[in-house]
Amino acid sequence: MSGDPYGMQNHSFHLPPMPSGPPPAPPAPPDGARAVAVAVLNLSGLGLGYALLRRWVLMLLCWTATAVLLLVALPADPDGVPVAALLLYAVFLAGAAAHGALVGLRSRTAVLQQTPVALLLGLVLLAVPAGGVVLYDDAREEATEQMLLDRLDEADELVIASGKQDFGSGKAGYRQALKTYEDLRSDHPDSRAAERVPTRMKTFYTTVAAPYEDADYCTAIAPLTYLRTVPEDMPATDLGNLEKWPDDRLATSLYECASRGLSSDQSTWAAQFGELLTTFPDSDQAAKVQPAVAAAVTREVKGLSGAEPCTAVERLKDLGSRIADLPGDEAGIETALTADAGRATSSADSGMYTCGVDQYQDGDFEAAQTTMNEYVSAHRTAKNAARAKKIAIGAEIAQTLPAAGRTLPTTRSGGSISVTVKNDSPDQVTVLYTGPVTGSLTLKGCGSCKAYSLSSTLNPSFEPCSGSKNYPQRTISLPPGTTYFVHKSTSGSVSTPATDTAKLESGYIYTECAYTTASLGSGI
Repeated sequence: MSGDPYGMQNHSFHLPPMPSGPPPAPPAPPDGARAVAVAVLNLSGLGLGYALLRRWVLMLLCWTATAVLLLVALPADPDGVPVAALLLYAVFLAGAAAHGALVGLRSRTAVLQQTPVALLLGLVLLAVPAGGVVLYDDAREEATEQMLLDRLDEADELVIASGKQDFGSGKAGYRQALKTYEDLRSDHPDSRAAERVPTRMKTFYTTVAAPYEDADYCTAIAPLTYLRTVPEDMPATDLGNLEKWPDDRLATSLYECASRGLSSDQSTWAAQFGELLTTFPDSDQAAKVQPAVAAAVTREVKGLSGAEPCTAVERLKDLGSRIADLPGDEAGIETALTADAGRATSSADSGMYTCGVDQYQDGDFEAAQTTMNEYVSAHRTAKNAARAKKIAIGAEIAQTLPAAGRTLPTTRSGGSISVTVKNDSPDQVTVLYTGPVTGSLTLKGCGSCKAYSLSSTLNPSFEPCSGSKNYPQRTISLPPGTTYFVHKSTSGSVSTPATDTAKLESGYIYTECAYTTASLGSGI
């Protein structure tokens, strides 16, 4: 048998090593006050709760989060800090407070061992973010004020720029500036910019109405009319005296512009006087309208005897029609304007005779004929009607025989020389004559007569009215001298009238013959 002679076996025993230091301290008991102190200190945003626990990395994280928020928030903007940034930062602070409270609940490691002191410090430091909020709100309000002042300055610059243009081009700028002023007063009534709007409105009014100050009254009408609508666009602004400021200026501009237009024969004067009488019927300017109109009528009536009577006639006609359309709220003004319109119209009618004479003497025979025929038609019993009729005849002859227009026809009639006028034409003809005596006669067509061929009229022996036919005829008495004849078909079958110039001498008997070929011919 091998092995231990004593029958014993060897066994080894291993004991655990003995610790070299003191045993670990048991876990700290929960400390709620310390947890609250850490949480409150972390709410300051500076991570001081972590500093209390000597968690330096976490403290630096809090500083970083606060720095990022400051970068986003500063400089202060009127719109404030973006909501998303605030929410993220609030969530971070809440997380830091909760995490700090959890760690501080059982941690023994703390810079300040006196928990009440740490808690008091945390409460004091809460004033930092609270004060920051207050300061930021102040800065944001100032930023808002500056933004509103910038808007005010931009509107002022618009007014200045628009004032350098004509009103039509600058009107859009004025409207934009006006909207800015109104928005400032209505949306930010307590702002410094809103307080300055009334002063700016004075500048606005004087800038828009600048043409009035320059006595450019016609140009001033449109901007002053616009200014009267401004109170409708500025309900939130107390305009004070500015609300009625444009009225007297507009009334003056309407009157002055219309008066100048009345003197220079511009067509806009009636509309401007009408607007004045309608918009400001009780104004001093409206009271001057009727006298101005009456003076214009008198001036044009005098023009009938001047160098341009036809121009005076046309102006009187225009005056009469425009004056008749003027409004008159008061009975006295309406009656006076009606009388002025009637005087202008009647003067124009009677002035047509003078106009016709002037046209005749100027060689405008077609116009003279038209004018005199219109005058005779409208004034059959007037003292000048008889002569006007003869001038119309002379003017018609002179259109074919210009030499006949050298002398203005008179009312003289008769003479010592007999002239028999015969019609060798199948058409009814009217014979016009002028010279020492002016007149006309009409002969019916010759039933047995025919138009001559052109070749027969070229024969030297051609003599119309020489047969035994019973020619329609009429004998007139004319004085010696040159008489101009024009024969024209009343049926219109011959478009070109025939002419004849006869030098009548005493002791002779003359025959004037009308006939037709391709056109109407005549002989004596």
